[in-house]
Amino acid sequence: MSTTSSSPGLCSWTVMGCSVRLLQLLSTSVASSLVASVGTRRVGVDNWFMFFWCFCYVVTLLIIIVEYSNLRSHFSSHWYNFPINYACYAALFCFSASIISATTYVPFLPQGPTRNHAITATAFSCIAAAAYGTEFVGTWVGHRPRRIITYVHTVHGLLKLLENFVACIIFAFISNTSLYQHQPALVWCVAVYSTCFILGTLAILLGLLYCDNWLPIRFPVSQLGLTLFCILLYISALVLWPLYQFNEDLGGQSQRSSDTTCRDEFTTYVCNWDQRLAVAVLTAINLLLYVADLVIASCLVSDRLHPRAPDSLYLWRYYVV
Repeated sequence: MSTTSSSPGLCSWTVMGCSVRLLQLLSTSVASSLVASVGTRRVGVDNWFMFFWCFCYVVTLLIIIVEYSNLRSHFSSHWYNFPINYACYAALFCFSASIISATTYVPFLPQGPTRNHAITATAFSCIAAAAYGTEFVGTWVGHRPRRIITYVHTVHGLLKLLENFVACIIFAFISNTSLYQHQPALVWCVAVYSTCFILGTLAILLGLLYCDNWLPIRFPVSQLGLTLFCILLYISALVLWPLYQFNEDLGGQSQRSSDTTCRDEFTTYVCNWDQRLAVAVLTAINLLLYVADLVIASCLVSDRLHPRAPDSLYLWRYYVV
């Protein structure tokens, strides 16, 4: 299916979309190059936003090659789903990288070229986030008259994207393995984050491929079961992570001042205690997202079991499926 249309609005967005993607390439390449050129990378959280920029640059370049060459004709009609979902993810990733860099990286750098490079890289990361956000909104609005509905257009799909996005931020903090390697309960929490992320990714892929007829269980029912399973896992993580990280009787540190990494005034990364707290907060946030997801999935299953009038059913599927 071609991306062009006789509609003037769609044609203008095709031209604008090309410009936006070129801006994405420019901003992500400049951001990663500036930081890498002065060797300011550190082990831990700081490496993640470098990974985000490089990953976004590579994938955007591949999309441009496929979109503006004959390669697209070799893909199925589901190709349309990939760029719009990727744009949503990339906007969130670049935005989070900008926040992480501006709050946990730049303030700790000494005055000089290194700090200036980091500030400029953060600014270009913000530009990249805006460019990806523009592509997502423009594609969504520009194709709505054609009734092209993708998984990311739905409330359920957006919640899945947010759940995986929060999980990626958690992974950035737990990349410091010293936070959990000493306690089996904390290793279990890491396993919970990884398992739920994999299940969420699988759910997104199945939703993008419209595989409702492939599964032995109807897609909404399977989503309901997976979401409930993830909620139970996250409840265990929400209990175990703070318990073993902040309870001194179990080897944790209840006070930030007791963490030696937080007393180093020359540190260039978020100290261990702050990372523990960030993971605990993000765990609670993701649990709330899963609960909201469960409510949406339950309503959808109920709607399937007790169909409404055709018009209301169509609207329900359009905004929620």
